[in-house]
Amino acid sequence: MREFDYVIIGAGSAGCVLAERLSASGRHQVLLLEAGPSDRRFWVQVPIGYGVLFQERAVNWMYSSEPEPQLDGRVIYHPRGKVLGGSSSINALVYHRGQGGDYDDWAAAGNDGWSYDDVAAEFASLELPPDGDPAAPHLTISDCSDDYHSIGRDFVDICRQGQLPVADTPLYEGVGVTPYLTTTRNGLRCSSARAFLRPAMKRPNLHVLTGAEVRRIGFDGRRAVSVRYRRRGIDSEVRAGAEVILAAGAVGSPQILQLSGVGDARHLQSIGIRVVHDSPRVGQHLQDHFGINYIFRANRPTLNDVFGNWPGRLRAMLRYVVSRRGPMALSVNQFGGLVKTSDSLARPDMQIYLNPVSYQALYKGRRVLMKPDNFSGFIIGFNSCRPKSEGSVVITSPRVADAPSIRPNYLSHPDDRAEALAMARLVERLTATPALRGLLAGDPLTPLASMDDEAVLADFRQRGGTVFHLCGTCRMGPDAGTSVVDSRLRVHGMDGLRVCDAAAFPNITSANTNAPTMMLARRAAGMILEDVAG
Repeated sequence: MREFDYVIIGAGSAGCVLAERLSASGRHQVLLLEAGPSDRRFWVQVPIGYGVLFQERAVNWMYSSEPEPQLDGRVIYHPRGKVLGGSSSINALVYHRGQGGDYDDWAAAGNDGWSYDDVAAEFASLELPPDGDPAAPHLTISDCSDDYHSIGRDFVDICRQGQLPVADTPLYEGVGVTPYLTTTRNGLRCSSARAFLRPAMKRPNLHVLTGAEVRRIGFDGRRAVSVRYRRRGIDSEVRAGAEVILAAGAVGSPQILQLSGVGDARHLQSIGIRVVHDSPRVGQHLQDHFGINYIFRANRPTLNDVFGNWPGRLRAMLRYVVSRRGPMALSVNQFGGLVKTSDSLARPDMQIYLNPVSYQALYKGRRVLMKPDNFSGFIIGFNSCRPKSEGSVVITSPRVADAPSIRPNYLSHPDDRAEALAMARLVERLTATPALRGLLAGDPLTPLASMDDEAVLADFRQRGGTVFHLCGTCRMGPDAGTSVVDSRLRVHGMDGLRVCDAAAFPNITSANTNAPTMMLARRAAGMILEDVAG
């Protein structure tokens, strides 16, 4: 059985950062296991490709929730990256730290070292090349606003007229509507794999295995000592001399813990799994952003007129091939930010989006970016920054191939339903502005102004969807009774085992979760190296 110092499970947003940092000194042997394939695929590298990969099983776990009680029993689809780079290889590329208060709340909950003052430097380290060397591993954050659709400038005027704060330049953090920053580099996606893993793979002490699906973690008493995985139909096992580090995401990390015997003892015993450690909070506290899109017909061309026909798609492709610019080099989430639905609030409670493309219906049961509505349209969408509803990720059998039961419990907390109404009424306020009225080719498809609160909520239940920000299922906290890992991301009651990804979030952050996931991983790597040195 081959031995490494560190065995990292999952080469996603977090795992790639961990692998780069832990292997940087050359002193530690690091193995990175990824269930999916290489990221060297055209539609992974092309920014607009996330629309193609939305339901591409080769690089996507393609999870689905259980029927949601508050959503009239609807099943919600959850794409998750199964490829080097994980979800950072198939996401919509928006980069936003959230609010400083998100992390201050982490610290206030008893997690020392996680306030915004503590983590701001970690974000900066992600965003800037070390020592100014552009070849060193770093995440490229791009301001592509010069190429964004012109309707975005109208949206800024709409927000000003709607009395929302507007920022003149793109924001990394905080309040205001602005062009969104994206994780792109020279017209290509800058995933965690491209930013951190690819440069590190040249190091002889870093070993990366794709197509390696982890079966379970092995223990010697309460210490994690090995990892068993299947690759190309063959079961193998490796030893971890120092630590096993879970970075398989908010679904994968609790799933692997439970399959390995770490979780709610009564449930694990009921499905035939030998209990190693009774940790009832594993898989609990699942949180996600849940939102809705309102569609408008525009009196001028939008990206519907580009992606909705073959000539438009071919022109966009040709432009991209020649210059790496144009719609294919961008996200469709082009403008937005964090705002308050009421001036009485201390902090923003709403993230708003402007997309210069629209989808009124699914195409053959799928949401396909290259099949937008057959009219010039755009979307104003939103989600709550800090929803209070919590759900779970729980395995239902000892078989690795069986997807866990995912129950987000959207809108189960009454405050989330109240926020949904407040956010919808803010969009209604924007539709009354002269700037938005000047864009329209007809009445809004959802007539919010003529809908009472009950009708607005009913629409939210019927059409609302995830914003793909699952987190919190191996929550960080000081008390083993209410959390899974401590403030150094070590699993309570265990040795040699950490969870270092979005599963460890104590609470969901206010904006897109990719940036805080990579930040957490970088900070975790520093803690791991401190512990081994000390």
